[in-house]
Amino acid sequence: MESCLGRKVKNDVVNARGLTLIPAGSLLNEEHLELLANHDVDPSSIHFATEEEEACEETFRQVADASKELFDSVRLSRKVPLIEFRKEIVPVVQSLSDHANVFQLFQAVKATDEYTYQHNIGVGVLSTLIGKWLGLPESELSTLSLAATLHDIGKVRIPADLLNKPGKLTTEEYELVKKHTIFGYEILKNTVGLSPRVSLVALQHHERNDGKGYPFGLKQDKLDLFSRIVAVADIFHAMSSVRPYRGPMPFHEIVDQMRKGLFGELDPHIVSVFLNNIMKKLIGEEVVLTDGRIGEVVYLNPHSAETPMVKVGDEFLDLSKHSTLRIQAISI
Repeated sequence: MESCLGRKVKNDVVNARGLTLIPAGSLLNEEHLELLANHDVDPSSIHFATEEEEACEETFRQVADASKELFDSVRLSRKVPLIEFRKEIVPVVQSLSDHANVFQLFQAVKATDEYTYQHNIGVGVLSTLIGKWLGLPESELSTLSLAATLHDIGKVRIPADLLNKPGKLTTEEYELVKKHTIFGYEILKNTVGLSPRVSLVALQHHERNDGKGYPFGLKQDKLDLFSRIVAVADIFHAMSSVRPYRGPMPFHEIVDQMRKGLFGELDPHIVSVFLNNIMKKLIGEEVVLTDGRIGEVVYLNPHSAETPMVKVGDEFLDLSKHSTLRIQAISI
């Protein structure tokens, strides 16, 4: 087991009582091995991230760091280094969106710290993926990738302590945060060589089809397609990530809330294409159920893809017949 020292642990390692001994994402060290021995946990039961997974996560961290530097320069100068974004950020965002396993990709692009900057890249990657599933041409995908990566650029004009506040925002604080959409539009609209659609995404990504979004309460027919795509990616990534005030939401809750539009009415076609493509890729994946058991998805329920057939040991569980049993997470 010493040969695995320094490798990244994929899933939480727990003892017989369910106590987490080694959190997912930890790099295995000597103290961990001693802890496992003290709790009589077999080290061979640990699953480690593959080199491919680690490489994907490292690429994401590097491009998020590069994005942070560029956003910091916008904060100081109020000018967008467009050439740098196009040369250093967009190609990596598009490359990440080509990752073969979408669930490994989702794990890699989850924000764990530096939320604002990791969120920008995560939304860029997810928006590009949705654009591909919608069949957008390459010329539009490039603009979409850039627009999605810059969608929150207006937050450079919001105090960092407000963006990272762990508790609930006051009404006044929330009203200020909401202005990042207008700030972003103002920053981007006069950038030479930038498509007007990019500034529209910054302005519209919190608008909703039913007119209950912000800043202007526009309805679907007034919203750019890119804005509607980024809105879906934005919500999925936010719910999947660690936030200052909560951890990532369970997979089944994310899917359910997006289907029901609990975060505002999103474009139903885009939501359907996004979630249906995700569900199709569940076949053969190992998942963690809400009761803690781990199983393999073997069949999708044609009337409710969110409640598939899962093989746990020698037992086959039809989740559509178990009202309290759902998919907590994809075990990758």
